[in-house]
Amino acid sequence: MAMLEIKNLQVYYGVIQAIKNVSFEVKEGEVIALIGANGAGKTTILHTITGLIAAKQGEVLFEGKDLQKIPAHKIVSLGIAHVPEGRRVFAQLSVYDNLLLGAYTRKEQGEIAASLDNIYKRFPRLKERRGQLAGTLSGGEQQMLAMGRALMSHPRIILMDEPSMGLSPILVAEIFDIITSISKSGTTVLLVEQNARKALAIADRAYVLETGNIVLDGDAKILMNDESVKKAYLGE
Repeated sequence: MAMLEIKNLQVYYGVIQAIKNVSFEVKEGEVIALIGANGAGKTTILHTITGLIAAKQGEVLFEGKDLQKIPAHKIVSLGIAHVPEGRRVFAQLSVYDNLLLGAYTRKEQGEIAASLDNIYKRFPRLKERRGQLAGTLSGGEQQMLAMGRALMSHPRIILMDEPSMGLSPILVAEIFDIITSISKSGTTVLLVEQNARKALAIADRAYVLETGNIVLDGDAKILMNDESVKKAYLGE
């Protein structure tokens, strides 16, 4: 059984159908990339998984549990974390307080302290700036904080929405290195990313979304050499 299963998903905004019978799966330990142009429906799928948007039809199953029957604020406690598009850090709170908010579903203080130490080792800049207001961080630092905050919940799967958006090429490379290390540490990753080249380079498998439909899927390295993918998403 796959860790996460999306079956015949249909999502509407009013009368506009954003997601059209989408089905895919994520197995434990995989890095799965969802790629596609702006407006293809990638973010909508993540929001539906985490309960921020209700589906009209279809199923969202996490280890066999129907997530659509679980309130959004309880989904994180199942082991699902979401790094939203645009970081969405709490600007008026410190880096430290942002990280602690990521652990709000956890009770064991010793485990929370250990997780915080691990985050500081993974993101040394967050440790340096732990007392600084999150809103004063650079874009790259805010992205690291959003990722660190999600990891504080000790997730089994992490959903990442456009983690490279607005970052310099050097920071983009650093963020993708971090995503790879997160995967290697045992966390499953579902990655939504417009930088298709970078996403396909680190993913195991990928799905290509166009106007609410999955039009291609398969091994990420094979898709990277697919002529239609090259033309549409890789600028070749």
